[in-house]
Amino acid sequence: MPRRTGQGSPVVTPRPILIIEDDATLRATLAEQIGMDGSFVAVAAENASEAAAKLAEADVRYDAILLDVGLPDADGRDFCAQLRRDGNATPIIMLTGADAEADVVRGLDAGANDYIAKPFRLPELLARVRAQLRTFDNSEAAVFTVGPYQFRPSAKLLLDPGKSRKVRLTDKECRILKYLLRANGAAVDRATLLVDVWGFNSGVTTHTLETH
Repeated sequence: MPRRTGQGSPVVTPRPILIIEDDATLRATLAEQIGMDGSFVAVAAENASEAAAKLAEADVRYDAILLDVGLPDADGRDFCAQLRRDGNATPIIMLTGADAEADVVRGLDAGANDYIAKPFRLPELLARVRAQLRTFDNSEAAVFTVGPYQFRPSAKLLLDPGKSRKVRLTDKECRILKYLLRANGAAVDRATLLVDVWGFNSGVTTHTLETH
């Protein structure tokens, strides 16, 4: 469930991140540390096969992927390239023990959004994740499924492919949809939504939300 971080503070809805890392110690550490401040929730996979299965699960989405280059059953760069061929536009940050220019170029050419060499500092990694999420959320590539519709935040559009129909959204409607998507299926009460979309103690009446 979304939670309030304190009196007057914004509501934080953890964003799901998939960690694909074969080193059990690093995988566990990343999963624990990433979720500490409540901004993210981590799901871990130890190889490409397990990751592919998680990505294929119905009604499951990940806002970012941390992908190790040296997986036991695949080269992470090849797995990244396959995800892009399959149409997966989720931001991918590659984790690697090599930072030579040729390695970085190969990873980026495979479709990775960013590349960070081990050992890395967690604050830097999280800053890179946040930067990629900001870019992706406002890009044309960001398309989310909402029931029978496709939601394109950058264009403020809700598309109904079955009826070839477009619904133009207001800024507030876009923010409401984004918030509900990030809740990842969890129920969101009216008060929580008012805080996040309109601001704490903004004086907004409940009828304002009901209208939307």
